[in-house]
Amino acid sequence: MHIHRSERIWLTFGLAMMAVFLATITTAAVVDGIVPPSNVQTIDPAKVSQTPPFDHPGLHKLANGSYEAYYVAHIFSFEPHHLSVPLGAHVTFYVTSTDVEHGFSVPETGINTMVTPGWVSTVSHTFTKPGKYLLVCNEYCGAGHQLMADAIEVR
Repeated sequence: MHIHRSERIWLTFGLAMMAVFLATITTAAVVDGIVPPSNVQTIDPAKVSQTPPFDHPGLHKLANGSYEAYYVAHIFSFEPHHLSVPLGAHVTFYVTSTDVEHGFSVPETGINTMVTPGWVSTVSHTFTKPGKYLLVCNEYCGAGHQLMADAIEVR
């Protein structure tokens, strides 16, 4: 089979670009430490209010000085409604939903995750600046979606 010289050049160029893109993505993933989820937690959405620690959502201090924050998203609010975090605290957020798909985002921090019923989403952040941070649902969840916002206060 004969392939014209121009076609061979473009075919080689396309394959080379694909290899460059694959190498770039792989390098970025290794450098940034991006890994697939490994400790996937599940929860029965009908029993969230009876399942510890989601039966008492809020901020919990650990022995090593870090914190865990447990949130429950449901139409059209987050529970707890307000969270007060000490300045410099490293907080791991555990979020689940009791009803529909929600978002969990604190825009100025890079905290952003999807919240799916039956699953526990996990995201961590160290708060280095004091202030009041807006917590919003960034996944359309129904007619009152625009009202689904709360605050995290860092002191």
